[in-house]
Amino acid sequence: MAAQPLVPARLAFAEDGTPWSDTFGDVYHSTDGGLGQAHHVFLAGNGLPQRWRGRERFVVLETGFGLGLNFLATWASWRDDPERCGRLHFVSCELHPFGTDDLARLHRRWPQFAELSAALRAQWPVLAPGLHRLHLDGERITLTLYLGDAREGLAQLVARADAFYLDGFSPARNPELWSPQLCRQLAHLAAPGATLATWSVAGAVRRNLHDAGFELAKAAGFGGKRQMLRGRLPGAAGTAPQPAGGTPDAAPRRHALIVGAGLAGCALAERLAARGWRVELIDAAAGPARGASGNLAGVLRPLPSVDDNRMSRLTRAGTLYGWRHIARLRAAGESVKAAACGVLHLAHDAPQAAKMRAVVERLGLPVQHLRYLTADEASALAGWPVPIGGWWFGDSGWVHPPSLCAANLARHGDRVRPHFGRKLGALQRDENGWCALDEQGTKIAGAAVLVLAIGTAVRDFVAARLLPIGSARGQVSLLPAEPGSAPRVVVCRGGYVSPEVDGQHCTGATFDIDDEDAAPRLRDHADNLARLDAMLPGITAGLAPADVGGRVGFRPTSPDRLPMVGALPAASAAATATPLAAIPRQPDAWVLSGYGARGLVWSEIAAELLASTLDGDPLPLERDLCEALDPARFLLRPPRSRATG
Repeated sequence: MAAQPLVPARLAFAEDGTPWSDTFGDVYHSTDGGLGQAHHVFLAGNGLPQRWRGRERFVVLETGFGLGLNFLATWASWRDDPERCGRLHFVSCELHPFGTDDLARLHRRWPQFAELSAALRAQWPVLAPGLHRLHLDGERITLTLYLGDAREGLAQLVARADAFYLDGFSPARNPELWSPQLCRQLAHLAAPGATLATWSVAGAVRRNLHDAGFELAKAAGFGGKRQMLRGRLPGAAGTAPQPAGGTPDAAPRRHALIVGAGLAGCALAERLAARGWRVELIDAAAGPARGASGNLAGVLRPLPSVDDNRMSRLTRAGTLYGWRHIARLRAAGESVKAAACGVLHLAHDAPQAAKMRAVVERLGLPVQHLRYLTADEASALAGWPVPIGGWWFGDSGWVHPPSLCAANLARHGDRVRPHFGRKLGALQRDENGWCALDEQGTKIAGAAVLVLAIGTAVRDFVAARLLPIGSARGQVSLLPAEPGSAPRVVVCRGGYVSPEVDGQHCTGATFDIDDEDAAPRLRDHADNLARLDAMLPGITAGLAPADVGGRVGFRPTSPDRLPMVGALPAASAAATATPLAAIPRQPDAWVLSGYGARGLVWSEIAAELLASTLDGDPLPLERDLCEALDPARFLLRPPRSRATG
C-alpha cells in the first residue's frame, strides 16, 4: 500500500511563545530555550564536538527534525571547530514537516544562523514521503531527511550512526517514538562506540534503551529539567544493514576505473570525485555523451502510481534529486542546458484520465509537484489545443544530456582523468586491482575499483546469466521550431515532445527491442510524427518524415524496467530464499546499467547511491529500494521472469 500522504505541521505557539505542536500537544523545544537545549543536551550529551575531531566522516541520527534547530546548531558548531571532521552526515526523521514559509518565520528567532538556515530552506524538499538528500556547505554537510513515520524510516535506513539525538515529543504524548521496537532499531544502526543523548529520563525510555543494549547514565539537565539521559552502546559492531556486495574499505582504495562516459558514468565520476576519489574514465568515443545519452532533450520527471510502488518512489526520488543536482552544478558555475518548464502527461482516454485523477487524490502530493489538469487547463499551459487532460508536473522539465555530462566532468575535473577514443578490449584483475586493456592488449588505465557504466556494451564483458541486459533501439526526431512556439512545456502521451531547444523540437522516441540498425529510418520518423499529432492535433501539418532530422541510440534495458545499481554478481544462480547480501560478487566490481528510456531520471540518484555505497556513507534511498536495484536480484527469480521487455 502507498504511504499515507504527509500532513505538514501547523505553525502554533504556546502562551510563552515557544513553538507548539497541536498534533501532539507539546512544545518543540524546552521553554528555557531551544538553542541552549541543543548545545547542552544533544551536542554536549554526545561529547561533541570532541568526538568528531580527527575523523573523515561523522554521522548523527536524529529522531525528530522539527524546526531544524538541532541540525543548525550542530552545523554551526562543526563550522566553528578548527579540528572538525572532514564531512558531517546528519540523518533525521520527521512525520509532520514544516513548509518553507513557516520555517523562515521560525528561523528568524535565531539570527546567528541566518546564512545556514537560508541555505537549508533554499534546498528544502518537496513534502513527499521518503528519503531526501540535501548537500550543503560545499557538500561537507549532508542532510538526509526521511519524511514519514520514524519507525518506518529507521527500518529502511542503511547507515551507521556515531551519535543519536533522541528528540521526539514527550513519551506521554508520542509513545511510538520511544517504543521498544524503535530503540532496537537505533541499536541496529549504531556504529562502534555510538552514543546517545536525550532530555527524557522517563522510566519507560530508560527501560527500552537498556533492553536494546545501551548503557545509560543520568546527567544534569537543561533549564528547568533537573536531569537528562546519556547512553552508549558498548561493543557496537556496526550491525546496520549494508547493501548487497558489502562496503569496501574506502580509505586506501579511493581510485575508480569507470567504463562508459554517458549519463551513468559521468554522473558517477562527479559523485566519486566530490568525495575525493580519483577517477579513470574510459570511453571509445571522442568525448562524453556520444551514444544513447546524446539526444537534444530528454525528460526529467516522475511516474506516479496509485499504490506509490517502487517505480513511483524511485522516479520521484530520482527526479527531485536530479533537479537539485542541476541547481548545485549551476551554483558552482557549471553550465547545464535544462529548464524546469513543467511536464504535461496527457491521458490516453477517459478511463485513464479517471485513474490519473485518483492517483493525484490518493498520493496527496504538493500541487507544485503533481496535480491533475482538465483539457482546457492543459491546452492553456501547452499553448496548443489538446484532446484530454492529465498530470501536470510543475517542477519537472527537459534536460540536454550532453551538457549535463560535460558539467559533471568539469565540476571536479582535477580528479577525473578521461581516456576518450579508447575502446575497451579486455578487463584483468590482479593484486593491484583492475586493469583495462584496449583491443590490441595495451593498458588504458587501472584502479582498485571497477564500475561498468558502458550501456548495452556491458554484454560484451558480462555473461547474460549474470546480468540480463537487453538493448532497445530508440530513434528521436528533430523538428524545426521558432522560439516560443508551441508546445511551451514538455508534453507526453505515448512519447514526448520538448519545447523549442536550439531552434528545434525533440520528439520520440521509438523503443525497439534487439534492433541493431544504427541508421535513422523514415518509418520511425513517421511513427514519431504520428504520436506527436495524437498529442497535439494538427501540429505536424505540412511536415513529412523526410523533412525532419534525428538520431538513434541504444539503451540498456532490464527485465523489470528498473536499473541495475550495485555489486556485480559472481554466481549464475541462487536459491530463491538466498538473501541478496549472501550472493557471491565479483571482487571490487560494480555496475550501473539498465536505465532504459529513463537515463535522466535514474542517473544522478543512482550515482549518489553507488558513490555512497563505495565510500561508506549513509545511503540516499530506502533499503527496499536499494534491494530492488541490486543487479543480483534476477538470480533469485524463475528464468521466465528474466525476459527483457
